[in-house]
Amino acid sequence: MKPYDKYIESKPGVCGGAPVIRGTRIRLKVVLDNLAEGHTPEEIVKEYPGLTLEAVYAAIAYAAAAAADEMIMPLPAALTA
Repeated sequence: MKPYDKYIESKPGVCGGAPVIRGTRIRLKVVLDNLAEGHTPEEIVKEYPGLTLEAVYAAIAYAAAAAADEMIMPLPAALTA
């Protein structure tokens, strides 16, 4: 189990299966987009109730692992049909 697994989940019935912060509908893309726009983790947590600093850092770790090809990401069904 990776450290970010405690904070990240992906379920077919939640946000189309996109990775989200566990227990929320906040997509990782939203967190990462906010970081890319220059917002601090503290600002992001303030903007999204239910989000924690630990979850923001988990989103960063998840993205880093994905970029480093350390994890296998399933292809969307549309691409495998």
